[in-house]
Amino acid sequence: MLQYVAKRLLSTIPVLIGISLLLFLMLRSLPGDPAQVLAGQMATPEEVENIRQQLGLDQPLHKQYILFLGRLVLLDLGRSARTQNPVIQEVWARLPNTFLLAVVAITLACLFGIPAGIVSAVRPYTWVDYLVTSAALFGISMPVFWLGLMLVVVFSVILQWLPAGGAGNWKHVIMPSLTLASFVVAFIARMTRSTMMESLSQDYVTTARSKGLREEVVVIKHALKNALIPIITVVGLQFGLLLGGAVLTETVFAWPGLGRLIVDSILARDYPMIQGAILIFGLLYIMVNLIVDLIYAYVDPRIRYE
Repeated sequence: MLQYVAKRLLSTIPVLIGISLLLFLMLRSLPGDPAQVLAGQMATPEEVENIRQQLGLDQPLHKQYILFLGRLVLLDLGRSARTQNPVIQEVWARLPNTFLLAVVAITLACLFGIPAGIVSAVRPYTWVDYLVTSAALFGISMPVFWLGLMLVVVFSVILQWLPAGGAGNWKHVIMPSLTLASFVVAFIARMTRSTMMESLSQDYVTTARSKGLREEVVVIKHALKNALIPIITVVGLQFGLLLGGAVLTETVFAWPGLGRLIVDSILARDYPMIQGAILIFGLLYIMVNLIVDLIYAYVDPRIRYE
C-alpha cells in the first residue's frame, strides 16, 4: 500500500507540470497587456515598463516558464500583482472557506442522493422512481447561478431569513451549500439507482432473499455494499469538482473562497495569483482521487488482493 501511495504521489509531478504549462500558455494568449491593466489608463510608459519587469513579462516565454517552474519547486508561487502579498498566503486564507462549502455540499448531497437512489431502485418504474428521476434531471439541468439568484430572492429579499452573501456564521453557509448540493445530489441519485438496480438483479441477492432475510438487510448489507464502488467514484469526483468548480456559486453569494479569488484575479490580470490558485485546485483534485482509490481497498477486498 505504501508503494502504491508513493507511486501515485510521484505520478502527480508530470500532471502538475502539464497543468502549469497549459495554464501558462493560456494566460499568455489572452488579449491585452496585464502590465497596462495593473498600471491603469493614466500610467506613463515608464510605469508600465516597470510593472512589466516586476512581473517578468519582458522575458521570452520559455524563460518566463522556466523561472516559474524554478519557483514552483521551491514552493514559491510568487506574489500577487494586485496586493503584493505572497500567493500561497492569499490562497491559504481562502482555502478553508472553499473546503467548508464543499464538505457541507457533498454531505448534503450524500444524505439526500444515496437514499433517494436506493428507494428509486427498490421500487422501479413506480411514481416514486419517476419522482426521483425527474428531480435528478431537473437538478442536473438547472443552472447553478440561476438557482443561487432564486434562493437569494426568496430567502433573503422576500422572507428575509438568510443573509444574501458573505461569510460569518452558519446562516451564510446554507444557501451556497444548497446551491452546490442540488447539482451533485442529482448525479449521486442517478448513479445509486443504476448500480443498485444492477446489484439487486444478481444471483447473490436472490439467494439472500431465499434464506428469509429481511428486505432491509438484503438491500443494505448485500446489494448496497456491492454497489458502493461506482457510488464512491462519483462522490469523490464530485467532491473534487466542488473544490475547483464553486466559482459561480462563490461569485453569486460573495463567498470569500478560492473561486471568487480566481475571478477577481482574472479581471485584474493577476497572473501569479491565477497560476497559483489553479495549481492548488489541480493538486487538491489529484489528492481527492488518491483518497478515493485508497477507500476502494477498504470497501472491496478484491482490490487489496490485487
